[in-house]
Amino acid sequence: MEGEAVSEKQTSSYTYWVRESTSEAVPLPVPKMLSAQDVSNQTSHAPTLGSVWNTAGTWEEKNLNRWATERIKELLGSVGSLEFTNGKAELAEVSKCSGDAYLVTVRNKKRVCYTYELTIDVKGEWLVGGENKKVKGYLEIAEFSYGELDDLEVTVNINGGSDMPHKEKYSITQDLKSFLQPLREKLLQFEQELKER
Repeated sequence: MEGEAVSEKQTSSYTYWVRESTSEAVPLPVPKMLSAQDVSNQTSHAPTLGSVWNTAGTWEEKNLNRWATERIKELLGSVGSLEFTNGKAELAEVSKCSGDAYLVTVRNKKRVCYTYELTIDVKGEWLVGGENKKVKGYLEIAEFSYGELDDLEVTVNINGGSDMPHKEKYSITQDLKSFLQPLREKLLQFEQELKER
């Protein structure tokens, strides 16, 4: 009995197709250069987003860091100056613009995502203690991402404000926070342009 079970297992073992000899084998296919017509026939069946090779519309990610960083600096540089009750200020330079921006195609749907941090130098002139005083500082916008611009917050830092009375320093800080709305508008424009890429 035991001998019969062993021989039965040996005859029902797994087999796979193996070429017995090269003379009987089917020849391997020969590579053929596709013409432009062949390519258009293969890719014209359905419009897809992303690359030509990704006809199924699976995950594809495109890095847009260079474009996004340059565009944010350009847009924020165009904000200009603001006038206040006791002074005026302008955005001098975007000194820090770091982050990532991506265009992602998932299941044939385009999505954009980004995360950035900004530091923007400001300079201005205010009436402090009866005389015009030049003021420099910077605005910091901590991490902000796609769809979160309504919650945007700005932190104001004034350089060399230790000799300034607290009331005037507070007033200047509040004035500089007025840049938040024009900055938000420019970043919304950036977000829209990013979606259209």
